[in-house]
Amino acid sequence: MSEPKRTLAGRKQEPGFEWGALRTLLPYLWPRQAIEFRLRVAGALALLACAKLANVYVTILYKEIVDRLNAEAPVAVVLPLLLILAYGAARVTAIVFAELRDAVFVKVGQRAIRAVALDTFRHLHALALRFHLERQTGGLSRSIERGTKGIDFLLTFMLFNILPTIFEILLVCGILWALLDIWFALVTFVTIVAYIAFTLAITEWRSKYRRQMNETDNQANTRAIDSLLNYETVKYFGNETHEARRFDQALARYETAAVRSKTTLSLLNIGQSTIIGIGLTIVMLMAGRGVVAGTLTIGDFVLVNTYMIQLYLPLNFLGFVYREIKQSLVDMEAMFQLLDINAEIKDTPGAPPLRVGVGEIAFESVSFGYDPRRPILDGVSFIVPPGRTVAIVGASGAGKSTIGRLLFRFYDVTEGAIRIDGQDIRAVTQASLRSAIGVVPQDTVLFNDTVYYNIAYGRPDASPAEVEDAARMAAIHDFIMATPDKYQTMVGERGLKLSGGEKQRVAIARTILKRPSILLFDEATSALDSKTEQEIQRALRAVSADRSTLVIAHRLSTIVDADEIIVLDHGRVIERGRHQDLVLRDGAYAAMWRRQQEGFIDTISPAAGPAPAPAPAPGR
Repeated sequence: MSEPKRTLAGRKQEPGFEWGALRTLLPYLWPRQAIEFRLRVAGALALLACAKLANVYVTILYKEIVDRLNAEAPVAVVLPLLLILAYGAARVTAIVFAELRDAVFVKVGQRAIRAVALDTFRHLHALALRFHLERQTGGLSRSIERGTKGIDFLLTFMLFNILPTIFEILLVCGILWALLDIWFALVTFVTIVAYIAFTLAITEWRSKYRRQMNETDNQANTRAIDSLLNYETVKYFGNETHEARRFDQALARYETAAVRSKTTLSLLNIGQSTIIGIGLTIVMLMAGRGVVAGTLTIGDFVLVNTYMIQLYLPLNFLGFVYREIKQSLVDMEAMFQLLDINAEIKDTPGAPPLRVGVGEIAFESVSFGYDPRRPILDGVSFIVPPGRTVAIVGASGAGKSTIGRLLFRFYDVTEGAIRIDGQDIRAVTQASLRSAIGVVPQDTVLFNDTVYYNIAYGRPDASPAEVEDAARMAAIHDFIMATPDKYQTMVGERGLKLSGGEKQRVAIARTILKRPSILLFDEATSALDSKTEQEIQRALRAVSADRSTLVIAHRLSTIVDADEIIVLDHGRVIERGRHQDLVLRDGAYAAMWRRQQEGFIDTISPAAGPAPAPAPAPGR
């Protein structure tokens, strides 16, 4: 027996598990403290019942018309005329009730879809950075897209097709029993039960092929998006053929799964048609024999035939709807499992907002590792005094950027604590913590929108004048005004239309506009040329003059004015002090300084020790 498949949430997926999606959806259809929507649901169900009652009564009126017209004795014209008028009115009434039902319920359905999509979107933003580093964006977007479409289909067809059809089947069986004979009702009921049982069994069996289609579709879409997002890298290495081959491999797996799904669908359709055909034939034979024997009228024969045809159409449609509902449930399952993923970083219940006073930052014996088997930081302690600047330097992989992520609480420390003005950042709300910190990252990613939008993202309610002032401080205003569309210039997906330096200046302007109490620069000028770097450094010094500032540095020339420089090696603090003191100490920092002065911009591991080089250049 095969092992149950693991879901996104880490749960085991058992057969029929996707029906749990219905339990998740129900609260959205019957929301608490929303009387209007509950009344709409109740009204829609009442209209549904009225529509089906009218539809069933139409056939009884049709039987009466046939019997009147088939009578041997002269019949007054007024009697068939009234029945015909009643027949027409009943048909119109059934349609009116059905349309009113849709009009009443549509607001409930669309609001439920909106609420589910919004909750999923918010939950994804609430998940820890770990999830987003491991995610496949293309597959994730397709899961959400198919899930919302699945909800729409489920509400439209299950609530207003399957349930009404079952209600109509019971009504017809009761009428056949009352007007004709229990055997007519029994044959009809057995036929329907056999049809439903066959449909359920085959659909359950073939649902695995739909899951395979979804998985392979996600893989193909993820590969396509990943390749297109990395268009320049593909071109650099001339790997267009390689990318096309990988994409085609994913499409081939989707093709195989789709062929199996379609083949088994044909088997299901054949079986359904056979069952309905047998049931219809038996009932017609019984009715025909009754007419010949004189126990039934021609109207009764027409009644039986009309009811069977009337049920046959929705039953045939029921097979399609059930298959699609099963597929919708599978699609919804993947989306709802996103809501089940645990948000690794959570606010403690009743957590107060961060109260920022002087803005002192304290790392107290902080240890951390993304994987418990590989520690990144080991007992790191330092303080960023109010209004001062502390720089973190070290080799690649020493843990510099990890310190920034911990301060912003993308992750929680394993041991120790991080405090701002004496408050453990784990004990305050994430929103208040992050609103107090302004970050300029090394890898700046912009939204596919205008330059204005990307700068104003730091404070969306800022005025145009404030946005322009922030751009001037970041030394990008002149560049923007030199473009044809000025601040309405589109930056392209992930800001690809801008150079690395331009993107970082936009990011700096965005952070300036935010007006944070604490600043974090994660190698913020690493992509800038020397002239622009000097301009940005002057702007950053002005911005951070009265703010506590933590700088993750790659170019040591950018942090010579720092109040304290902390040197990390393999997650430990090995040196600390001001630039001049560290250079004169002739230790690991001095070795890095000499190498960068010689032109080797890449940071050299402190473990390499001092390299043979000229005497340290005097500096501040």
